[in-house]
Amino acid sequence: MSSTSAAPSAAPANPRSRVLMASLVGTTIEFYDFYVYATAAVLVFPHLFFPEGNDTVALLSSFAVFGAAMVARPAGAIFFGHLGDRSGRKVTLVAALLTMGIATFLIGLLPTYAMVGWLAPFLLVVMRLAQGFAIGGEWSGAALVATENAPQGKRAWYGTFPQLGAPLGFILANGLFLLIAVIMPSDDPSRPSDTFLEWGWRIPFLFSAVMVIIGLYIRLKLVESSAFSKTVETGKVQRLPLASVVRSNGRELVLGTFFMLATYVLFYLMTTFSLSYGRAPQDAELSGLGYSYNTFVLMMIGGVVFFGAFTMISGPMADRFGRRRSLLVITAAIMVFGLLWVPLLDGGLVMLWLILGFTLMGLTFGPMGALLPELFPTNVRYTGSGISYNVSSILGAAVAPFIAVWLWTLGDGSPFWVGVYLSSMAVLTFVALLLGKETREVDIEH
Repeated sequence: MSSTSAAPSAAPANPRSRVLMASLVGTTIEFYDFYVYATAAVLVFPHLFFPEGNDTVALLSSFAVFGAAMVARPAGAIFFGHLGDRSGRKVTLVAALLTMGIATFLIGLLPTYAMVGWLAPFLLVVMRLAQGFAIGGEWSGAALVATENAPQGKRAWYGTFPQLGAPLGFILANGLFLLIAVIMPSDDPSRPSDTFLEWGWRIPFLFSAVMVIIGLYIRLKLVESSAFSKTVETGKVQRLPLASVVRSNGRELVLGTFFMLATYVLFYLMTTFSLSYGRAPQDAELSGLGYSYNTFVLMMIGGVVFFGAFTMISGPMADRFGRRRSLLVITAAIMVFGLLWVPLLDGGLVMLWLILGFTLMGLTFGPMGALLPELFPTNVRYTGSGISYNVSSILGAAVAPFIAVWLWTLGDGSPFWVGVYLSSMAVLTFVALLLGKETREVDIEH
């Protein structure tokens, strides 16, 4: 254990508006960049970055590249967590935002398979790994900025602001793709127009540069939290935060990973798999709902409004009733929801299915902004919360779209087994919550 250079005895306070904006704007940009790729993984990349022939193989290949980012996220969590626990939250958040923004911008400049052959998907994987590496350090830093600066009794509410970046990023990314699709209409509902595929798809990626500049401007105005400053003052900064958190908080690492599992699986089934299922023709090899891209994205955006609203509602609920109690009820509801997929979809209640899924997403995702940081002491909090959050991304998000397509195939076009998969992951999260403890009253400056 060693100490960095001495800090002032009292850290200047961040105004509430600056804390909330810095945590919200940064994660909105990060999730915008992530969703831009997720949308393109369904809409564009199977046509442009892989050999033509089998549409299902191309889609699975695109999802495999999508999942590659999740594999890079724990590495990002370790790297940025080390930086955040050693040097502070501010410099780390700036570095993560820059990494994500540059990678996303460069994707908008990549050559296609028709231009350079297999070099195209290789470069796409490299940029996708960089995205995953960056978001591995983004979330935990934003959550710490919110929770370490929160007033007593309002940590979960403050912690929902970085979480709110997910629905806002989704609406911005898909709204921009939808606008471009309207300007460049296609005669084939299952395929974008030639103009869209030639250059229109690049616009959302290049636009990321504008958003990153705004985010950097806000984040550079932050000062360190009193929790981190006290850690520096008392000489408790860890030389190797990763080794320390594994040695002293191994149980919390495992529990935190499984706390997030159902959230991640639901998250990517509702945002990525659902877009494939909703757009697939009813008479295709993998039959789906047969909606046009424009129609289904509008329906998804309508569902994501509930995602955002219930993310904000979940914070005061978790502050009042506790994180664990709230999440046990919500996770049980996710179990039931997974078993209702076929009745809802066969009954034509597609919009209700989207609203229920995204409502549960908001309710389960919101409290995580406080719960995971509260599991760990200040001197390893960035590393510990980041590892739990991002290792769960491998177990959940990295494989969820791929497993979902396989189960969709297994069900001959029925999503029944996909719903069962969601319910099974919710059972694992429910058990982890039963084994965990309530964190509402922990001392965040410990």
